[in-house]
Amino acid sequence: MQPAYIFKYRFSYMKKISVFNHVTLDGYFAGVNGEIDWFKSLKKDIVWEEYSHTQARSGNTLILGRTTYDLMKSYWTSDEAIRHDRDTADAINSGPKIVFSKTIDFIEEEPNWQNVRLRHNIDVDEILRIKEDEDMTILGSGSIVQQFANLNLIDEYHLIVVPVSLGKGKRIFKDIEKMELDLLEARSFKNGLVLLRYQPPVSSLLSVALPKFDLKPDKQPYIE
Repeated sequence: MQPAYIFKYRFSYMKKISVFNHVTLDGYFAGVNGEIDWFKSLKKDIVWEEYSHTQARSGNTLILGRTTYDLMKSYWTSDEAIRHDRDTADAINSGPKIVFSKTIDFIEEEPNWQNVRLRHNIDVDEILRIKEDEDMTILGSGSIVQQFANLNLIDEYHLIVVPVSLGKGKRIFKDIEKMELDLLEARSFKNGLVLLRYQPPVSSLLSVALPKFDLKPDKQPYIE
């Protein structure tokens, strides 16, 4: 991949790849065993609910790792989710999804779970081609966030800071190389949540290291 090719893809009028994750005050996005129940006991806040529902129904292609994929499918296809929030469930269940996993061999679509693409490796060229037409959002999936970040593929980070400290767990920025981010937005909600929206500076996007793009299947970082 030549520098001009990278420039074309990163600075033309393309779509965006963003991260949308809840994080604790001490930087974890999940507990030691992947628990996410720590952000489900929040106080009711109509403004927050409107914001989160808008994000869920954005139509973005969701990028998921194996663990997050299993959690999403288990919950959003359930009777409870459909009864509690039918519109969001329909949007997620029928919307485009890409799951990165080396342990899933085949995905069979179901009436309430459709439009899923399975990939065993991260192919940067393919991601950039998809980005020409589709906005993409990484949910959860810490290992995918880390790999996309180290490949300079992420355009925006939407971090929802939850007023909880876990003490231990899975860090959202584990194994990510040092990076500086520019703050785009900071917004607080009455239930105690704080939205922090960042983007990498243009200078960092220009400094993509070409060797990073040559990831052969046997050299791929960890994918479940």
